[in-house]
Amino acid sequence: MSKYVVLALQIVIALSLAGSLVVQTVILPLLWIDLAGEVLWGRIALIAIAALWILGLQICAVCIWRLLTMVRRGSVFSPAAFRWVDVIIGAIAFDAVVTFALAVLLAIGPAAPGVVALVCGASLVTAGVALLVVVMRRLLQQAMDRETEARTLRSELDEVI
Repeated sequence: MSKYVVLALQIVIALSLAGSLVVQTVILPLLWIDLAGEVLWGRIALIAIAALWILGLQICAVCIWRLLTMVRRGSVFSPAAFRWVDVIIGAIAFDAVVTFALAVLLAIGPAAPGVVALVCGASLVTAGVALLVVVMRRLLQQAMDRETEARTLRSELDEVI
């Protein structure tokens, strides 16, 4: 992978992390103030869900950064990469559950059924992304297996020669 692609992705991740911190420290408190006329439990739930969802994205960003570091070092095809991929899967699945919790809270309240359906759809799509990463994890495992097999065959060929 090109070092420029890795660098560009790291810049995007850094900007995303900075933006998410601004949202957590500035936007969410302002949203809390804007919701002053709403029921307290609804305010708490909405802000908590938003903060947790952003936390899931931040966890994914940090794990992707770590994987990019492994790519740059040429060590992404190692068992250590699975730890980061597994955390990404967990964080995305967590965000799917948090999104579904939002749909449930909206269904309890006065939200239109269409809005609830859209949020449920977003939860389903988020869960689908988690499943996609599971497939990509399996592809990483297959690539590592092929690399091990190739090393073994090269070793046997060297012995024959």
